[in-house]
Amino acid sequence: MKNTNSVLDLILATNRLKTTPRTGWAVKGVPKFESVADHSHGVSLIALLLTDLIEGEFDREKVLSMAVMHDLPESVTGDLSLGGSRLLPRGAKAVAEKLAFDELFAGLDFGPRWQALWQEFEDLASPEAHIVRDADRIDLLVQALVYERTTGTVQLEEFWTFAPVKSFHFAESRQLIQDLMARRTKP
Repeated sequence: MKNTNSVLDLILATNRLKTTPRTGWAVKGVPKFESVADHSHGVSLIALLLTDLIEGEFDREKVLSMAVMHDLPESVTGDLSLGGSRLLPRGAKAVAEKLAFDELFAGLDFGPRWQALWQEFEDLASPEAHIVRDADRIDLLVQALVYERTTGTVQLEEFWTFAPVKSFHFAESRQLIQDLMARRTKP
């Protein structure tokens, strides 16, 4: 097997996601919050569920691949909160993440294939990419509800505003969010 050292470099670099905090929660005062790897797991599970909930045929391998890799660049860049990323020049975050992806996959024969798939997600260029984007935001709002309920943190409105019902691509995703919001209003 060739490229074993490059593969190990990738595994070790992306392992940092297990300890990379989702900074938006910290900024809002959530006392104990998830890592980027925790979030990626949630996105992957929700994306898989959506492939069964949404009418149509989808490439499950592509959906799961996109879900697993959607935040890999954050192992280099770190996680930028909503508040922090809005202060960057337009497109700066996307450029940094692409450069991080290039760095992570340098020297790997399969790097261009993975990068094309990641870029397809970033560009929302397929139904599968839209599934993963919806899953990404569903996971965000599920986590917001969990933190509101378990930590008494009430200043999480920014997250609900960031991902309104109308921002979801699929009707099934919009219904899940409407149901989640209904649970939010119940004690």
